[in-house]
Amino acid sequence: MSEHVVITVDAVGGDLGSGPMLEGTLLALEADPDLEVILCGPAEVVEPFAANHDRVRAQVTTQAIEMGEHPAHAVRRKKDSSIVVGCRLVKEGQAQGFFSPGSTGACLAAATLVMGRIKGVSRPAMATILPSPVKPVVMCDVGANADCKPAYLVQFAQMASIYAEKVIGIESPTCALLNIGEEEAKGSQFAQETHALMKEQLPNFIGNCEGRDLLDCKADVVVTDGFTGNVSLKTIEGVASVLFDSLKKIMKSSPAAMLGALAMKKGLAELKDLTSADTYGGAPMLGVKGACLVGHGSSNATAVKNGILMTAKCVRLDVSGLIAQAVKKPAADE
Repeated sequence: MSEHVVITVDAVGGDLGSGPMLEGTLLALEADPDLEVILCGPAEVVEPFAANHDRVRAQVTTQAIEMGEHPAHAVRRKKDSSIVVGCRLVKEGQAQGFFSPGSTGACLAAATLVMGRIKGVSRPAMATILPSPVKPVVMCDVGANADCKPAYLVQFAQMASIYAEKVIGIESPTCALLNIGEEEAKGSQFAQETHALMKEQLPNFIGNCEGRDLLDCKADVVVTDGFTGNVSLKTIEGVASVLFDSLKKIMKSSPAAMLGALAMKKGLAELKDLTSADTYGGAPMLGVKGACLVGHGSSNATAVKNGILMTAKCVRLDVSGLIAQAVKKPAADE
């Protein structure tokens, strides 16, 4: 890596406090010698850390947005919160990207209202890598837009395809629409209209994808509205968590099972890494000016490190610039 990048980091947004944020920031700095971090948070958290670590600047903030607050109201009311200040530093050009494991809604609101939408983007959308052991599958939207128009999903597909190709490294990614059947005539009126529009406007569109096929999908990018995408993602994460917990109990149930678990330890660890949300560290907010990634509220140090590094990667690859080139005009009326 050779391009110097400055990333603002929300030091207090996660559920686990500042500990994992500081540890993850240090790990990211160690992994990327051309990375600089502006740490946003209370003075007692950010100033001692910045004083003891090179390439870290402290940005003292006096407010914090809690998970339960109304996102847009909190962003407008708490202008000195770590999330709002982090996004403002990107808008002002002091940094190129922002990472937070805080309130998803607040991050979306701050990225949209403070950093600003890319011209021509109707609605910014969140993309994520599904926790699949088969291959990386990008899903978009996963929570930013609960109510959508068909044209929005066309833009989601354009933006997510750029992310899949440039950041994840999927060559010539294909795109599918999440639906209740593979046939064109299946689904709601919204789904049918979206299918027709995507078929007409997207050269990489290959048709519908069913929920059962998400983790072994024929497509590289799966597009849906934010409500459906969020429910699907959390269902997959919940099932994976329950299965791993059940597997642990089975492997501790007898001496023979424990011996078998020891023999499978390496393979199980690899499988867990493949299905872990910590691997990529966060979901990018596509369609805003600059890079903005939102991590899980329960992000550990590894997830924070990977989230910061992924934010820097999006900056270096100019994902927002590529999206701006791809989206020439609004996909739908505001």
